Amino acid sequence: MVQETYLITGAGTGFGKGIALGLAEQGKKVIAGVETMSEVSALLNEAKEKKIEIQVEKLDVTNPTDRQRAWTWDVDVLLNNAGISEGGSLADIPEEQLRRQFEVNVFGPMLLTQKIAKAMAKKQRGKIVFMSSVSGLMADPISGPYGGSKFTLEAFAESLSKELQEFNVQVATINPGPFLTGFNDREFEAWRAWRDNPEERLFDYEQLAFPYEQFDPEEVIKESIKVLTGETKDYRNVIPKAMRSIVQKRQKELWDKKTDENLGERHEMVQKSIDIEPATTPTKGIVNKIKDKL
Repeated sequence: MVQETYLITGAGTGFGKGIALGLAEQGKKVIAGVETMSEVSALLNEAKEKKIEIQVEKLDVTNPTDRQRAWTWDVDVLLNNAGISEGGSLADIPEEQLRRQFEVNVFGPMLLTQKIAKAMAKKQRGKIVFMSSVSGLMADPISGPYGGSKFTLEAFAESLSKELQEFNVQVATINPGPFLTGFNDREFEAWRAWRDNPEERLFDYEQLAFPYEQFDPEEVIKESIKVLTGETKDYRNVIPKAMRSIVQKRQKELWDKKTDENLGERHEMVQKSIDIEPATTPTKGIVNKIKDKL
């Protein structure tokens, strides 16, 4: 039996690194795609220290040359994990940042996927997994650029799953909730790179932070590996599972929402962004509250 090859993009940090190393620890053949050459060295050194065998390659998904190299690899399972998060009001975010959000999270991964999907279709086997987010299923204020990119990715994944089913190629999404990897907090610091006039902004971003308590990321790594290896066969995988009912409730609320609802009032999630401290972890009460929603 031929050993499957797993390609993980965005494997230099966060979920991607944890998933790539976790699969390699299980003896899987893993190609860890990272954005920069410095990340190649860092991940190889970490794997060596842990006595893990892993192939690490520079793979910036927005770089056509890097994508062309990746198309030469015989990939059986692809995890499109590479991504960035640009926070800010949709009325404020500069064009440069908005376009980059979609280049990294949508166009780069989808262009990488195209030829890999064709190779899988030719072999009549394979799996393509998109690291989406609960932000691809429900939208929050000040996170519209990121959420918009993930909503788009959700549509691409759903269409692709229907297109590839006759070729025996599986497609799935992973939708993490708020996990403490630093990714979410960086989203609310992205405005510091803006080249705009601060006096014209609707919001004072010095006051705002990611508006959710954040969990230990180990659960995402463990559950994602189950999706990639086929232990879990669900198309959509919300993590933690307790958030599934919250997402469904938020989606249903839009069917009843009126355009003149709560005008003149600050949205509760904007207020929470003001009130919460960055990198806040959940108290036992918050954890139980989420579990009670199951």
